[in-house]
Amino acid sequence: MKALIYHGPGQKAWEEVPDPQIKDPTDAVVQIDTTTICGSDLHILKGDVPECVDGLVIGHEGVGTIVELGSAVTTHKVGDRVVISCMSMCGTCEYCRKGLTSKCQKMGGDSWQLGHWINGTQAEYVRTPLADLSLFKKPEGITDAEAVMCSDILSTGYEIGIINGNVRPSQTVVVIGAGPVGLAAMLTSALHGPSKVVAVDMDTNRLAQAQSKFGATHAVNSADVRWQNELLAIVGKDGADVVIEAVGIPATLEACWDIVKPGGYVANVGVHGAPVNLPIEKLWTLNVTITTGLVNMITGPMMLDLLDAGKMDVTPLNTHQFKLDQFMDAYDIFSSAAKNQALKMVLTK
Repeated sequence: MKALIYHGPGQKAWEEVPDPQIKDPTDAVVQIDTTTICGSDLHILKGDVPECVDGLVIGHEGVGTIVELGSAVTTHKVGDRVVISCMSMCGTCEYCRKGLTSKCQKMGGDSWQLGHWINGTQAEYVRTPLADLSLFKKPEGITDAEAVMCSDILSTGYEIGIINGNVRPSQTVVVIGAGPVGLAAMLTSALHGPSKVVAVDMDTNRLAQAQSKFGATHAVNSADVRWQNELLAIVGKDGADVVIEAVGIPATLEACWDIVKPGGYVANVGVHGAPVNLPIEKLWTLNVTITTGLVNMITGPMMLDLLDAGKMDVTPLNTHQFKLDQFMDAYDIFSSAAKNQALKMVLTK
């Protein structure tokens, strides 16, 4: 089969590799019908995820058709159309039982396996471990391009941004970073009824998209040196109840310390590859809660249900469409997202 192969920082190629095989009785092999590129993949290519090795198939999001099943898989059958969870989970270990499936012990304590520790979804076929709970049946009423957003980003924005940030009705929420995951946090924040949702970014197009299509009530351009003053004029001089960081660089996380309200929450969603300054001497007296985390994907089926019921619209995320053999072009577009007004690259068989 053909797949997108990581060859070290800054190096990738669409090339021929062996077809995946069933290794464990809980595995499935899925034909990839639709996949996409995540910001985490760019972090891998930058070298921010050093455990990723030369020869790895990148990617952890996808929709496909089951072509082979291990003998222990009971909830799916060959021919089923499924959404591939970015997290592989057993559902029975200590961590899965308490909802922390990203630390599934059956996966060695790190269930982000696909495109990280094992070959991923930017390929014609993929082996998915623990298939019973790590594949979600795709509702017939939604498209592949909608369903693939439930592999990762919708649940990431919701679980790590909105739930971890303890967003409650009438609160003020600031999302720093209007990329796909930040936009997903804004979109899903509506499930908790905040009074204000402020998008912060340097990209004027993304800010416009955030307000017109993803539920942001206000937008602040952080290219302006006075952006924090503008923000505080919106949320109040004491700061925002919840600040969600969805970029993954020190400057954006460190800005959160200045704009969170006493008693508020800072929810880190971004993938960081460098240390940040934590002014604990200031924050401890403000009763600020700081949360971090990998998505657990326990809300993946719920997101599919919401899309199927027409309660959320994720179609604006699908800004660019390609065929699988155009991965190199798709990466070029996504790597210059602001220039190309790109959100998600959707690639189909």
